[in-house]
Amino acid sequence: MNLRETVRRHRVPLVSGSVMGLAGAAAKLAQPWMLGQLIQAVALDKPLARPITLIVMFFLADAALSAGHAHAIGRAGENIVFDARRSLGGRLLRSQIPHFARLEHGDVFTRTVSDTSIACLVIAQAMAQVVTSVFMVVGAIVLMAGLDWQLLLTTLGCLGVASGGALLLARQVRIAALRNRTDVGAFGSGLQRVLGALTTVKASRAEERETQELTRLADQARRSGIRVAGLSALLTPALNVGTQLSLAVAISWGMARVATGSLPPADLTAFVMYLFYLVSPLVLLFLSIGQIQQGRAAIQRVTELATIPQEGEEEEDVHPEQRQEREPAEEPPAVRFQNVSFSYHDNAPVLRDVSFTLPRRGLTAIIGASGAGKTTTFQLIERFYRPDSGTIRVAGYDTATLRLAELRSLVGYVEQDTPLLRGTIRENLTYVNPGADAADIARALRLASLEGFVAALPDGLDTELGERGAGLSGGQRQRLAIARTLLQRPEVILLDEVTAHLDGDTEAALRDAMTEAARECAVLAIAHRLSTIMQADRIIVMEGGRVRAVGTHQELMESDAVYRRLADQQFATEGAPV
Repeated sequence: MNLRETVRRHRVPLVSGSVMGLAGAAAKLAQPWMLGQLIQAVALDKPLARPITLIVMFFLADAALSAGHAHAIGRAGENIVFDARRSLGGRLLRSQIPHFARLEHGDVFTRTVSDTSIACLVIAQAMAQVVTSVFMVVGAIVLMAGLDWQLLLTTLGCLGVASGGALLLARQVRIAALRNRTDVGAFGSGLQRVLGALTTVKASRAEERETQELTRLADQARRSGIRVAGLSALLTPALNVGTQLSLAVAISWGMARVATGSLPPADLTAFVMYLFYLVSPLVLLFLSIGQIQQGRAAIQRVTELATIPQEGEEEEDVHPEQRQEREPAEEPPAVRFQNVSFSYHDNAPVLRDVSFTLPRRGLTAIIGASGAGKTTTFQLIERFYRPDSGTIRVAGYDTATLRLAELRSLVGYVEQDTPLLRGTIRENLTYVNPGADAADIARALRLASLEGFVAALPDGLDTELGERGAGLSGGQRQRLAIARTLLQRPEVILLDEVTAHLDGDTEAALRDAMTEAARECAVLAIAHRLSTIMQADRIIVMEGGRVRAVGTHQELMESDAVYRRLADQQFATEGAPV
């Protein structure tokens, strides 16, 4: 989050609010002087109507301007929070998967929700308070100097000692606040970790262990929060000591000078009122400085999150003609891998010199042991990650130069854990194509064997689902995810072990849906069930990050030992996953 750019976008309410605050401060500064004039008028037996009227007018102006100042600054603050959350939300959704995967999601939530509010407090309220407080302090000092500079120097000496201590405290507040924000983020991450696997926690009888860990994290945040509160609480008493001492000195010495006739009573009255007016903004000034120190910690965390690399940033450097370059063929294959290699975070290669083609239509199964690189192949096609070397083409286009929106409109992806969103079945189904009509929806449901199930629900497509599709069985969630992909009408459909958790009848219906879809486009399925593998038009066997063999079931049974071993295991377990 760029602080200067944020202030510039909201400069109108910030400036107008600050101007009203300064005008209100000026009205407040005029009040002691007018009270002094009223005292003089009483002493000289002059008419009181004019000074009383002026005092009332300035009181009312002060109240109105203060209210306007608070409203304008509050409005600007909420707008700043809105901008920050909108910007962060957009950047997180468009972030590059490798970088996002390294973040703790609970901490991301804390930064986006909580830290943005604290940053708003700094940018809008605290900084505006600093402006008006500085004006009040400087104005009061100037007017007090005009009344009696000797009394002013004595007063400022007492206040200076207290202010120096307050500044040292403010620096410690910032350090403690940064630690507290980090601890709060750690607690959020820990909470999200266990809530995301709540059934596993219960099945493992780990409630007590996880409660103790959450308690430890919460206590860590509590202790750092108490330190912030303690340091912040010392700011006001540190200033109060100086202000009380200065007030005692001003009144005692001032009364002595009034008794000797060297200081008019009206001037002493005005001086003491200015001292009161000086103390309040001085306290607010240092409290605001403390808030700014806390807010700087929040701004630092928000800014760090806002720098996460974005997908598509490299597309700006691609020439439009290069972006449209297509493989020279009348009907290029749906997917072509050419000598592709890839590794995660400079570790050992996951894919090594992989090459294969996927026809424009038909069902292709990709099989192999765990860690062979099957899911990684899918993620490279979607360009969640970029290959270290080699070329990947989809519908003839190089995925490295194709715009992400264009690439992902050509590819439909059904993940292994079939994530669904909270909302209705209709909202989940049309998520990839919000403008789909009733005929398209009915077709997708029919192909995914969900037509009868949805029709039997009391609310049909408007049935509400819980988090991650709660309310549906595992097989129903998978079929709904497949229907959503079919509604996209892509060139290629990627199915990541979608039959792994289905019963026999549902699997048979889903195989029929895959066959139907394969007549219209290419379907590439990671499969472990032999029933699905045998139905495929082509089978790609992967081992150790390489393509070991390609062929039909019968061809591979005769020619490839690894495939034959995997198939024999399936026969032996009567269709259970390898």
